[in-house]
Order: sequence, then C-alpha cells, then structure tokens
Amino acid sequence: MTQRIGLLTGGGDCPGLNSVIWSVVRASLGRGIEVLGIEDGFDGLIAGGTVRKLTLTDVRGIHREGGTVLGTTNRGNPFRYRVQQQDGSFAERDCSDDVVRSVRRLGIDGLIVVGGDGSLAIAHQLSEKGVPVIGVPKTIDNDLAATDNTFGFYSAVTTAMEALDKLKTTAESHDRVMILEVMGRDAGWIALASGLAAGVHAILIPEIPYSVEVVLAKIRSRWAEERRNYTLIVVAEGAFPTGGEAAYVKVAGVGTNARLGGAGVRLQEALEASFAAGWDHHRGAPEVRTTVLGHLQRGGSPGAYDRIISARFGAHAVELATAGRWGEMVALQGTTIGSVPIADAIGHTHLVDREGQVVRACRSVGICFGDHWP
Repeated sequence: MTQRIGLLTGGGDCPGLNSVIWSVVRASLGRGIEVLGIEDGFDGLIAGGTVRKLTLTDVRGIHREGGTVLGTTNRGNPFRYRVQQQDGSFAERDCSDDVVRSVRRLGIDGLIVVGGDGSLAIAHQLSEKGVPVIGVPKTIDNDLAATDNTFGFYSAVTTAMEALDKLKTTAESHDRVMILEVMGRDAGWIALASGLAAGVHAILIPEIPYSVEVVLAKIRSRWAEERRNYTLIVVAEGAFPTGGEAAYVKVAGVGTNARLGGAGVRLQEALEASFAAGWDHHRGAPEVRTTVLGHLQRGGSPGAYDRIISARFGAHAVELATAGRWGEMVALQGTTIGSVPIADAIGHTHLVDREGQVVRACRSVGICFGDHWP
C-alpha cells in the first residue's frame, strides 16, 4: 500500500509544473498519502539535498503560477553527477546509489518524476535499480514520444504567437523582414504551431532543411506580386540550411558544452548577403531584423489548456501510484489520460511529420518551409 510519495521536477522549467504539484498533493492527501517534495530535481536526493513535506497550505493557489516551487535543474543527472575537486576542477561521479539510499531512508514508496526526456531517462534508470517511479511528461518542445501533447507546450506557443503578432506590426511599418527564433531543440513544433497561429510567411524547422534562395523567392514574391513590403519568418533553433547543420553557441562556464542558438542570425546574415548581391526594387533591399525569444517561452502563467492537462496528469499519476503501476508514464492519448511504459516514451523523439496534416495545411495557405516555393 502506498503511504508516502516523493515528488520532484527535473529539467527545464515550464508553465504547468506548479499545477502538477498542486494536483499531486491534493489528490494524494485526499487518499491519506503523504507527499515529500524533493527540491532541485534529483539533487534533493543526493548528499546535502533538501526534502520537505508538502501540505495543502504549501500548494494553495500555485496552479496559477509559472515555474516550480520545488526548483529544478537540467544538470543534475545522478548517474553523471558533477563533483568539484580540491583543485577546483569538476569530475563526474555516479551518485545513483545515494539516490536509492535516500529513497529508502526517507521511507518513500515511490517517486513521481515530472520532466522531459532527460529526467524520464534518469527515472527509468533508477527504476532498473529498484526505485519505483512514475513519470509525468513535461517539455515545451512537445518532443516526447507516446503522448499526444506535453504540458507547457501550448503556453510556449502562445508566447511565441504573441511575439509574432507584435513583430508583424513593426515589420509592416518599416517594410522589414522580421525573423523570430524560437526554442524546440531538434523538433519544430513550437515554430510550426506559433507560425500557423500568427499567419507568418515562412516557417523553418529542423525536419525540413531550407534553401536561402527559396526563402528569398518568397520574400520577392511578396514584394513584386502581393505588393506587401514586409515578411515575417519564424525559425526553430534547430533549423538548418540544406547540406548544412544546426547552429550552436558555447555555454559559458560549462566546459566545452554547447547549446543550440544562432539560427535566426545565420538566416539574417545570409539574406543580407543576398540582398547586397542584387535587389532590383526601386525602394532598395529590405532591412532584416532578428529577435531571439529565448527563455520568455518558459516563463509566465500556464494557459487554460496547460492548467487542465497538467492537473489531470498529476491526478492520474497518483492513481497509478495507488494502483502500484510503477514504471509507467502518464500520457495523453486523444482526449483520454492513460499511461505507457516509461521505456516507450524515451525510446525516440517525437518530430514534426514533414508530410503531415499540419504542414500540409500551412503550405495550402501559402506558408513557405524553405524547401520549395511556390
């Protein structure tokens, strides 16, 4: 019988995390189950970490708030934990046994892990070491397999859509090409959904390598044929030109690690070089400006959809725990909340289908993907 649950949030933050916490605590306490909140992801179960009992008072009203009251980290892999040496350098150490001991010492019957592919992969590894776990899928990238959607995604899409709406007015006022770079890693879901919602003119995503010449053709057609002297483009951070690769930037203070970034500026520079080589419009070549939306996509209160889905996810996770169905991940299948083995969710990435219905809808309304135009 489940009497005590450990709850943690791992990986990047996103709108809806607090709604899951709110739901798990309320659903658990209603069944007489105690909830221990583990702070800062798996770090809370390693030496010096913090674990605290969660009460109704602790979660009152937090479902409206962004972020996570438990804290999180995307660098806290207990199987490859960074430990500072005496000389100031860092080395990796396997601290997973520390996590197992902490779970047993605290009398936790099982862990509810709220996270994306990285956090759920860690949860799966811990389950293989005997720790009962249940996963709750979270990522703004919407790239987790075995669930139709992840919470946080639509709130991020709304933020991107609103940014594109604002860029449209200034682009139109100044006859500019406006580029918005959005998150998504290797999946183009945020760019695709926000671009369609905002009615942009070009969407560039990792699943469809683009040609600068094709994007130029779209811009020229708007100037010459549609007599519209501005163009709005949304670029996923993992997008890349045909025959090229994604753009990366080095992360300060993290050794030689790099993260995706620079896709928008790279496109801007390529367009400017092409404009300089020749632009026959009497008003001259358009100016190009790039905006990187960045962590704004992760912040703010969750929208209605994400509040509903995350609350349902949390409640169902408690149902799985009380039924002893450890090793499973909560999943949205159509309009129904079900579950799948965690191993099925982390086996592959959920990418945009380049021939899928959403892409076809975008093409039918004149949105260019950089692979061909018209």
